Amino acid sequence: MAAEPTSGTTDKPSVLFVCVHNAGRSQMAAAYLTHLSGGRIEVRSAGSAPADAVNPAAVEAMAEEGIDISAQTPKILTDTAVQDSDVVITMGCGDACPFYPGKRYEDWVLEDPAGKGVAAVRPIRDEIRARIQALIAELLPAGTARS
Repeated sequence: MAAEPTSGTTDKPSVLFVCVHNAGRSQMAAAYLTHLSGGRIEVRSAGSAPADAVNPAAVEAMAEEGIDISAQTPKILTDTAVQDSDVVITMGCGDACPFYPGKRYEDWVLEDPAGKGVAAVRPIRDEIRARIQALIAELLPAGTARS
């Protein structure tokens, strides 16, 4: 009953970030987790109703951190993405996220950056970074996260 690993997957933990538009919070979280884990965690993000493009204020806020998400595109949430993930973190997607037994689910209550300027997105970005650092500490052995 375990999901078949995706190509290139080893015993790395896998995390899926889900929000409605996959244009702000989930994109920033995925970028931070990829960057701060040094590739030691498999990362996915998706949305229940994806936007056409990533929020420009989120792109700018992450660029300030030295992380480029300008080439990312919002993706539709699929059952496969959930099945292939060990941890599913929702950010305001409500009941749109499919539930599978045996998965770890967390709901991160974060302000939606949609329609906000970069100054308003920075505190959201910073809260996401803090949560990602805590998540890495839980998923990886001590001393494996980058600062």
